[in-house]
Amino acid sequence: MAAPVLRGLVLAGGRSERMQTDKGKLHYHALDQRQHTAALLGEFCPDVRVSVRPDQAADLPAGLKPLPDTFLNLGPLGGLLSAFQADPNAAWLVLACDLPFLTRHTLEFLVTHRQPARAATALKSPWNDFPEPLVTIWEPRSYGQLLRFLSLGYSCPRKALINSDIELLEPPVPAELRNVNTPEERAQAEKELIG
Repeated sequence: MAAPVLRGLVLAGGRSERMQTDKGKLHYHALDQRQHTAALLGEFCPDVRVSVRPDQAADLPAGLKPLPDTFLNLGPLGGLLSAFQADPNAAWLVLACDLPFLTRHTLEFLVTHRQPARAATALKSPWNDFPEPLVTIWEPRSYGQLLRFLSLGYSCPRKALINSDIELLEPPVPAELRNVNTPEERAQAEKELIG
């Protein structure tokens, strides 16, 4: 049986309250993080969308395809459910836009070890051994499970992964899963990445 097509989803619809500026617009590489993350996904996915709040869609740089949230005020889960609503038969490789250390190497590892028969293929967080939901391939069969968790009052995608049949992988380079959420973390990341 053929594996479902793999589409890419950049999660860029957050309010970035701790950062005090839009994390998707930050530059650690030649492009802003929305563009950089979409370019990484584009190496593995024929179609890449950027999950945004409806009011952000017009603000995306040229060349990026917005996927406005239809499930509002649910954080990353809202973006993921909106992606499945747009194409419930696809698997979605989901990446947060605040992962400036992530490289092609880690994504290639994730895609190579994908298990389409399971609900998802995820990397284990190096900080707490739980699945990292925002660097995960979510298979079509996880859509119904996510809706069920939401109906029970859970909006945390990590909880859904913990309670589902998933493939959990040790990340090849754990430090690449480090996300950047505050001005202090941003300054440190810039020092390390830009020099």
